[in-house]
Amino acid sequence: MIDLDTLSVNTIRGLCMDAVQKARSGHPGTPMGMAPVAYTLWQKFLRFDPADPIWPNRDRFVLSEGHASALLWSLLYLSGVRAVDPDYEVLGRPAVTLDDLKSFRQLDSRCPGHPEYRWTSGVEATTGPLGQGVATSVGMAIAGQWLAARFNRDDFTLFDFDVYALAGDGCMMEGISSETASLAGHLKLSNLCWIYDSNRVTIEGHTDITFTEDVAARFLAYGWNVTTVADANDLDQVNRALHTFRAETTRPTLILVHSHIGYGSPVEDSPKAHGAPLGPEGVKATKRFLGIPPDADFHVPDGLHDWFARGIGARGAESRTDWEKTFEAYRGLHPGLADELERIQRRELPEGWENVLPAFPADPKGLASRDSSGQVLEAIAQAVPWILGGSADLTPSTRTRLAFDGAGDFQPDDRSGRNLHLGVREHASAAVANGMALTKLRPYWSGFLIFSDYAKAAIRLSALMEIPTVHIFTHDSIGVGEDGPTHQPVEQLAGLRSTPGLLVFRPADANEVVEMWRVVAALRHEPAALVLSRQALPTFDRSRLGEAGGVARGAYILADAPSGEPEVILLATGSEVSLAMAAYEELTADGIACRVVSMPCWELFDRQPQDYRDDVLPPAVPTRVAVEEASTLGWDRYVGDRGAVVGMHTFGASAPLKQLLRRFGFTPERVSQVARELVAHGKERAT
Repeated sequence: MIDLDTLSVNTIRGLCMDAVQKARSGHPGTPMGMAPVAYTLWQKFLRFDPADPIWPNRDRFVLSEGHASALLWSLLYLSGVRAVDPDYEVLGRPAVTLDDLKSFRQLDSRCPGHPEYRWTSGVEATTGPLGQGVATSVGMAIAGQWLAARFNRDDFTLFDFDVYALAGDGCMMEGISSETASLAGHLKLSNLCWIYDSNRVTIEGHTDITFTEDVAARFLAYGWNVTTVADANDLDQVNRALHTFRAETTRPTLILVHSHIGYGSPVEDSPKAHGAPLGPEGVKATKRFLGIPPDADFHVPDGLHDWFARGIGARGAESRTDWEKTFEAYRGLHPGLADELERIQRRELPEGWENVLPAFPADPKGLASRDSSGQVLEAIAQAVPWILGGSADLTPSTRTRLAFDGAGDFQPDDRSGRNLHLGVREHASAAVANGMALTKLRPYWSGFLIFSDYAKAAIRLSALMEIPTVHIFTHDSIGVGEDGPTHQPVEQLAGLRSTPGLLVFRPADANEVVEMWRVVAALRHEPAALVLSRQALPTFDRSRLGEAGGVARGAYILADAPSGEPEVILLATGSEVSLAMAAYEELTADGIACRVVSMPCWELFDRQPQDYRDDVLPPAVPTRVAVEEASTLGWDRYVGDRGAVVGMHTFGASAPLKQLLRRFGFTPERVSQVARELVAHGKERAT
């Protein structure tokens, strides 16, 4: 008689085969090959309550090889994981039903082609781009260590969760896995376990053609504990390896598992099993080999749901119930910390946090927006203890180091520090911040805008997951000067703005920075990119100009024509707003009715009611000039076919700032000239 462990593993394999075959799309091989490992982890080790999949101290499981999503969907279905709504309320319905599995990869299915956070409960992170899952898991592990340092007290262990990530050969090839493995080894994240599915097959064929390094030796060099499972089907070996991880207290662990892709299938260990359905006859033959009724699709033997309920279900419920009892006792002794923890889970901020926001007096010399942003961040971080972050080795330049008493550095010997040192690792920095945000902390990371390209994949995922990661970028334009075109961003703003769901801010002065942070700190389901200057920006006199609170609406009237009926509108962001103001003074002195609109966040402006947008940019005034030291792509939506854009059409150059501004036309005279020409053309058309 077949034992329940083997029956469970083969049932998972059967569900995965059937889901892929019915969809005629997907990857059956990896789910089949790694079913024994994933099953053992979930049924025997994972502290996860299917009835409450967002319990704060649950273990995290990240499927980094996201193409194997059928494996996760089968586990969620068999475990009976409950659904959670966007307000973090547990619903009565299951996260994944058998009908969902049958509609794998189909429109609106809860079982999409790759795991999607916030779409299917039980998915801890959106994965698919290889390497992103393991990288994100490092941020989760950091968050777990920080939460333990912040909240645990004698006799009260609120946080001790582990983070598991299932990775494949492709994950190990991607550079981001090396970046984050190096960081995790340095930080000695002993609550982190990567399970490496070494099946030696990728789309193009056997890994011998591309990937022959000694992965175990590499991870030993990173400072990891490395253990090997010679056969993924040997459940005893898998058990021993997971116990080895549990016993490790000073290093992250890599479990290197030798598996056979498409175990038991007629195309075992072939690229076909990796990336295509097995075909009707292949599925039947495999089912016969595994002891599954060959003509029974999506077959689940009687009693198997109960078996999972007695395993992961009972263990998870007991762990969660014990935690809730502990937390209630903790609340009585530490009410302030308990309130913090509840706010973290709801993504809420402390009462009165906005009272710490500074106000900056008018100053023609002003501040670089990186400097004013650093001051505002310092104030907010003291009011919101779960804001923490760092930079990709550029903290002195990005002004993101928290310097108040007790801020400290997060290091192996101090897990309470609020400052992270992420090294020269932009891609890793963004992914780590995502992992921290997924654990409900409020993280930020920073770097130069030009290097946002290195991090773009993780930035995109923060928007896709709808998590409030804060991406801070300084050195925002050709204003970098002598560093030259390699360091002068041109197309990066357009790239960031093209990302759905990402709020991109480029503030014009210190008070716009304040209002930007007022919006960003309170975000719950959106990431933001803050684009800040190295050079000083004048602080505008708000007693005679528009209020900086207009930042919350994305764009606002900063200065208007005396009559309120402009002939021409100047639109600008960041440092170019003061340039537009200088042109405004020239045009007004010449009797040309002019309006200046500051547009710090296009995305917020586009969400405003039509009447507000028409008030700021009246359709009756098509004569418009946009000014920005960046690619002109996208500005046409605001200036129309009768407007013009003073922007960048080439890369920059190495020279002092003033020379660059003259070379590329960012002067009041040039902006005024363009505006005058448009006004004159408009009058000609009118006659």
